[in-house]
Amino acid sequence: MIRILLPAHLRTLAKIPEHEVTVEVDGIPTQRLVLDALEARYPALRGTVRDHDTKKRRAFIRFFACEQDLSNEPLDDPLPEEVAVGKEPYMIIGAMAGG
Repeated sequence: MIRILLPAHLRTLAKIPEHEVTVEVDGIPTQRLVLDALEARYPALRGTVRDHDTKKRRAFIRFFACEQDLSNEPLDDPLPEEVAVGKEPYMIIGAMAGG
């Protein structure tokens, strides 16, 4: 099980009352597989975290795991072992901009 922490606006959109959801992926977990599983389980999130067509991550969404910013890492790189075994969550965070 992969644990995912979602920001409030995405939880509201997908009607998820909990701060954390879980998904299962086949094989070695990668960001792509986790996001695919998340969007399959919560279709309302399609197009919010990644572009509908290109599947590229949105610019103002950040991705973290084990205190590492994974936002610019390749989507097909394996996630840290702590995330793969459910010890640590994969975090999706809405970035802040402006002054």
